[in-house]
Amino acid sequence: MWKWLVGFFVAAVLACGLGGYILGYSPTMREMVAGMRSGSAPLTVRFGTVELGDLTRTVSAPGQVEPRTNVKISSQVSARITALPFREGDSVRKGDVILRLESADLAALLESAQAQLRVEQARLEGARARLALAETDVKRQRDLASTNDIPRSVLDSSESEHLQAQSALHQTEQAIEIARAHILRAQKDLENAVVTAPIDGTITRLDAEVGETVVVGTLNNPGSVIMEIADLSTMLLKARVDEANVAPVRAGQRARVYVNAYPDRVFEGTVERVELLRKVDPTDRTGYFETEILMHLGEGDRLYSGLTGNAEIEVQTIRDVLKVPSQAVVDRRVDELPAEVRTSQWVDPKKAYARVVYAVTEAAPPADGAPAPAAGGGPGPSSPGQPGAGKGAKPAGPVYTVRPVPVSTGSSDLTHTVILGGVGQGERIIVGPYKALVELKPGQTVVEEPGGAPPSPAAPPAPAGGGAGS
Repeated sequence: MWKWLVGFFVAAVLACGLGGYILGYSPTMREMVAGMRSGSAPLTVRFGTVELGDLTRTVSAPGQVEPRTNVKISSQVSARITALPFREGDSVRKGDVILRLESADLAALLESAQAQLRVEQARLEGARARLALAETDVKRQRDLASTNDIPRSVLDSSESEHLQAQSALHQTEQAIEIARAHILRAQKDLENAVVTAPIDGTITRLDAEVGETVVVGTLNNPGSVIMEIADLSTMLLKARVDEANVAPVRAGQRARVYVNAYPDRVFEGTVERVELLRKVDPTDRTGYFETEILMHLGEGDRLYSGLTGNAEIEVQTIRDVLKVPSQAVVDRRVDELPAEVRTSQWVDPKKAYARVVYAVTEAAPPADGAPAPAAGGGPGPSSPGQPGAGKGAKPAGPVYTVRPVPVSTGSSDLTHTVILGGVGQGERIIVGPYKALVELKPGQTVVEEPGGAPPSPAAPPAPAGGGAGS
């Protein structure tokens, strides 16, 4: 039995040795072993430059596109619709007849008011005659009373009748004025049976049809809206500026308007008005101030009312400042920075984090046949997935070493951040991609992604006590 065990052991040893010999001379295995020993390859990054230029700070606000002039047409009399010459989407001119109402009842009311006027005018003649008679009678009674030919009571009765005649005349005169007012009202109601367009525009809404009866509104019960006419040649974006950002927004500021329905166009605009009353969004209960932005439309442009969009209002423009892409500025823990970097005037030792950008310095080229420098300084081939290099091959371009440079930052817009100190104009820095910026460490090696321009010689590190600024 032990002979079988010994033979099995010897066979296993020979098989392991033969397998190890074959694998040891396999190119694939040698690359895998070398890759495990060497570590990862240089990161592929994108270079940028510290530029001198202008930076415009903007405030973003969503809103809806609406016409500046939008008229809601309602009826001033209750009647049945007999004609609607125009339909929704039709263009109308000021003075065009856009609605006709049934007018027979209104014409009858006018005739009734005119007849009432004639009745009151006839009463006026009788009132005048009675007054003249009363005046004659009271004069005669006064003459008789002066000679004591009649008792005093007869004179008092005559004077009373005279006053009553005067009052009747005044009542009739006022009744005539009332009748005339009724005529004017009836005439106005008859005229309101024909509605004309108050402005040049387009019918954007039509909520009635021929045969329906329109209703006149009251104080707390508005009348039915028959149609809406809008001037689509002058459009506004009614933007909702958040209360936290409204302070720098002023009338006259430039704006760019992005309408969701037109993703390839940018409309220029100007802030016309900022409401002083704070409003609350009913959906999320956030406070905002409605801001009207006049959109500058080109000839032939026609926007639909109610389109949603977004505005970027230019609230501040800073001239001739150093700026970098905002993504290039990252926060790093102060205790993770090299000792010589922590002494920079742009590093606050009382804070846990410091803002830095990563500058680059060209590294010494690797020896022929040797693997490319790896992150942290060690040699090694490129790891799978790194562009520009394969296993065991040198990077396609020069290899650079990164160093963190503390900076002081100022205002930002949507893409760039102002640099107040730490780096100088023209210095090359790493601006992306974001994943690479997150992984960068001091002294790490990088290569530029294919298609980018090689960086110019890096500026010397900023002195420990300060740096370039603007």
